Order: sequence, then structure tokens, then C-alpha cells
Amino acid sequence: MTRHVLAVTLGDPVGIGPEITAVTLAETAGAEGHHGVAVGDPAALRRGVQAMGLDVEVRVVDGFGTEPQDGVIDVVDTGVLGDDVPEWGKVDERAGRAAVAAIERATQAALDGEVAGVVTSPINKEAIWAAGSQHLGHTEMLGELTGVTQQDTMFVVRNTAQEGHHLRIFFTTRHVALRKAIDQISKQRVEESIHRAHTALQVFGVQNPRLAVAALNPHGGENGNFGDEEIVHIGPACEAARAEGLDVRGPIPADSVFHQGLVGRYDGVLSHFHDQGHIPAKTFDFDGTISVTVGLPILRTSVDHGTAFDIAGTGKAGAGTMLSAYLAAVDYAPFADTIRKAYTP
Repeated sequence: MTRHVLAVTLGDPVGIGPEITAVTLAETAGAEGHHGVAVGDPAALRRGVQAMGLDVEVRVVDGFGTEPQDGVIDVVDTGVLGDDVPEWGKVDERAGRAAVAAIERATQAALDGEVAGVVTSPINKEAIWAAGSQHLGHTEMLGELTGVTQQDTMFVVRNTAQEGHHLRIFFTTRHVALRKAIDQISKQRVEESIHRAHTALQVFGVQNPRLAVAALNPHGGENGNFGDEEIVHIGPACEAARAEGLDVRGPIPADSVFHQGLVGRYDGVLSHFHDQGHIPAKTFDFDGTISVTVGLPILRTSVDHGTAFDIAGTGKAGAGTMLSAYLAAVDYAPFADTIRKAYTP
């Protein structure tokens, strides 16, 4: 049996990352088909193990080729903090440096083929900025490390009532104010987003993708009475994509399109701004919804929440999303070579 090795970063060591990583790797330790290896400072991981009350050994390893064992969590030491881990739940420059170092080490391992993919714990933007990073977050940092300039977020939502069906949600705009997001909607931008979403669905294993495009305005704009973006930009972009042979439907009112996708009518939905896609996904299944960065020449999955400084170190952190992100990476690991070929600059 092929064993897929995954690098799992600890994220910000004073957030909940070490705790949810510890739980995830403890639950999956010793599996035959996959092996998760933590990347970060061992002391931070041990503190996470202690906070969650786990009975596991933390084993420091030099690389990613070790044999998995029940009750053992392997960690590749990035050597930033040593035994001096900063206080839980407070923005700290050293914690930011540790988070960045883990991302860099895990990404390089994926680029070198040492691991099939990377699973990332949450980082704190203020901390990485204090450490000197100029990036807005994980995605932008990964883009620079892998040499790509265009990355997209793909949410994966699993509907257990529809066996084997996963809905993927894509985004036309990213982290910008809502007013700016609306201003960024154009026929060209929507059409480009449709093509990238279609390609991503194929790369991640959907042979004949069915993509729905959400409307922006209530009721799809009601023929221009509630806004004309559907008439001027979104509708023409969908028509252009269909003319090229893509199975694209839309614009479909946003209050129904996500339900239609979840029950199996579509493989993916293109939403147009952050909350339009995040709210239905997280309302339907907060713990099970995970984020995949598409456009990178490596497989990367992630939790879709933050560092939760308010509960860090208390043992109250739920590891459900982290476990889902890890298991999604296991599912997508067989596509690692396809991802590399599709997105290598």
C-alpha cells in the first residue's frame, strides 16, 4: 500500500494550532495509508499535547521518512523557539517567526517531493507582520514560496446525506471590503474565475465538472431592478463560458444555489465575495468545511478558522476542522503529481 506523507504545520505556537494538530496527529497515528508529520517547534507541540490531555509521545525527527507508530507524533524541528515558548494567546513576534519558519519548511518539503501535501494550522497576521512578513496571510506567502502569482481558495463541503458528493465553493474576489469586492466584479474577472474553478475541479478529480455561478444581487437582480451586475457582467461571462463548451449555469440567486449544489446538482459554485461563500459553508458544516488552495504546484489544505487566542492553551479547542483538513489532504494526495503538473509556473 502506498503511504502518503503529509507535512502538518503548527501555525502560531501561542494559538490553538499546536492543540488541534496534536489531536489530529494523535487520532491518525499509526495509519497504514498515510503519515502526518508535524512541522514546528517540539516544545510548542508538547505544550499542545499537555493542554489537550493526550497520552502520546512527541518524537523529534530529521525528515519525513520515518515509520508511523501508534501513540507517537513525529515533528520536524524548525528550531526557532527552543524551549522558550511565548505565553498563550498573545501576539508575539517570535511566535510569528516560528509560524513562518514552519510554513517555509513544509512548503519546501512539498516542492522537493518529500511529502504529498501540506496541511496548515491557523496563523496570526499581526504576529507574522511583527516578524517582518509582508504577506497578507498564508495564501500569499505560499504563492511567493512556490513562484505563482494567482491562487484561489476552494472550500470543500461534504454532504453526508449525498454519499460521495462534495460541494466545492470558489470565490471571484478575496479579502477586500465588500464595497471593493462589488466594484471588482466585471465580465472579464468572472469569466477568468469560471475557467480557474473549472480547471480546479478537473485537477482535483471531477472529470466533467458542473459549475454554478451565483448571482450577486437579491433574486438575481430582478431584471435590473435590484442591480445590473447580472445583466452587465455575470450573465455574459456565463454565456461566454458555455460558448466554449463548459457546463456552467447561472447566474443563480445566492439564496438557493448553495442548497442546489449540496444536494448534488452541481460540483462547484462560484461565489463573488468572501461571506457569500463562507456563510453557507460554515452554517451547513462548520467543523467539516475545509479550505484548499488551488493554483499552487503543491497540495495544500487548511482549516477555515483563526488562532482563537481567547481559548488557546485551555484544552477547549475543537479539532474537527483540522482533522477534516488532514483527511481531505489524504483524499487528495493521489492527485499530488497532477496538481504539480497543472500549476507549475
